[in-house]
Parts: sequence; structure tokens; C-alpha cells
Amino acid sequence: MSDIPVPALGDWYESTRITDDITLIREKYVAHWLRCNIWHVRGKNHDILIDTGMGLRPLKEEVASLAARPIKVISTHAHFDHIGGAHEFDCRLGHRLEQEIYSDPTGDNTVASGFVRVETFTAMPHRQFRAEDYRVTAAPLTGYLDEGDVVDLGDRSFQIFHMPGHSPGSIALFDTDNKTLFSGDLIYDGDLFDSVYHSDKQQYRESLQRLREFDVDVVHGGHDESFGKQRMLEIIDNYLAGKGILGDVSSWVENQL
Repeated sequence: MSDIPVPALGDWYESTRITDDITLIREKYVAHWLRCNIWHVRGKNHDILIDTGMGLRPLKEEVASLAARPIKVISTHAHFDHIGGAHEFDCRLGHRLEQEIYSDPTGDNTVASGFVRVETFTAMPHRQFRAEDYRVTAAPLTGYLDEGDVVDLGDRSFQIFHMPGHSPGSIALFDTDNKTLFSGDLIYDGDLFDSVYHSDKQQYRESLQRLREFDVDVVHGGHDESFGKQRMLEIIDNYLAGKGILGDVSSWVENQL
């Protein structure tokens, strides 16, 4: 792997300001079809970080904007590409149903085993990195979020919705005042995964049917680009009609390489 570059310090992440208080952070050397959207939301009293990527390089150290205020990490679910950097932060919130994964992550229970390989990177995080050795660092939850909870930042608040299906403890955050939804992997602008080991297709259908009734202006998903309500309805309707669904994980990954 000596011919695969290692980015300079501070060059693993890229940040894009979406609004005055929302920044999208991505691991730019992780393949676009795999990398997670990391959402930094600034608040009056504290900030939240929705998901934390793969944890391949220090997130807090390399993204200077994260140092301004106290941060609460909210993980939408416990898959490897969403919780890798959570251990860097003192406040880590997520759903109780996946607490064992946060505390004792493995390649299988975080679903890393089916996705992480050398071809999924255009650069290595460090020279000793080997894709086959990748593991998520344990980051036990310090608190739980569930249906009906509210995360208050002082100048805006998010209602928590438990939306199982993609995983048992998947949650979404909805700012009803601004009609802004952070959906994790409940929905994003692409074909949806309902076939990893702890997915439940019937629960997924019920969650998406429920989501269909949300009064949303913008959806910030766990992957890909943000979109509006009409596109949200199209993705949901496609899924409910048996379209826009990713099947076997291994076959799908092979087709991306």
C-alpha cells in the first residue's frame, strides 16, 4: 500500500456550511457511496454533532469549528460509518436498543465486515492502516434518546422520533419550527438498505409510512445530498412499491468498486 497516499494533517475532513448554524462534514477520502454525512449544528447553549463518521482520523482535532462550544454527540444508529468518532466526545446520546453495540462494537454488529476494504478509500488515514484491521472504538452511551424526547440547544430544539427498520434503534431529529429533518439512514437520496443483519423490513415500511406525514421542507440524510419534501415522498413511495431497495450487501459493494 506504499503507493496509496496519506493526506496531510488536517486534510482528511471537508466542511461545507449549509446555513449559518448547520455545517456538513465528510471524510473526503472515503468512497462517496460509503461515507457518512456528519452534521454539526450550532446552538445558543451548546452544539450537537449528528453522527461521527468512521473514526479513521481524530474528528475533534481536525475540524476546528467543533471547538467553539460544548458538544453533544447524537448517533442516529450504531453502524460503523456513523459512530467511529463518538469516543472522542464526553456526551454521547443514542437509542437504548443499540447500547450493547456502542459498548462492544464488532465488525459484525456494526456491519463493518461487509463494507470496509482497501478499495473503499482513495487515501489511507495513516501509513500503518490496513482495511482488514479496521475496528470501531467502543463509545458507551452516556445517555439515551427515545420517542418524544426533545434536544434543546437554547435557540432551536429537535424532537426525537424512534424510526426502526434500518436498525432497531434508528432515530431521527426533527426541528418542527424550521421544518428540518436529520434522518440518519432512515432515508437519504438513494436506494435504501433493509437487508443488514438486524434490519426489519416490516418496521422499515411502517417508519417510512409514518415519515410520509411529516411536514418537512428539507431532509439532511445520513448519506448523499439533502433534498426536499417532494423527493422524500418519491423515495418513500418507490420503497413501498418494492423499488429503490438495495439487496445483498456483498453484491452491492462489489458493484461500486
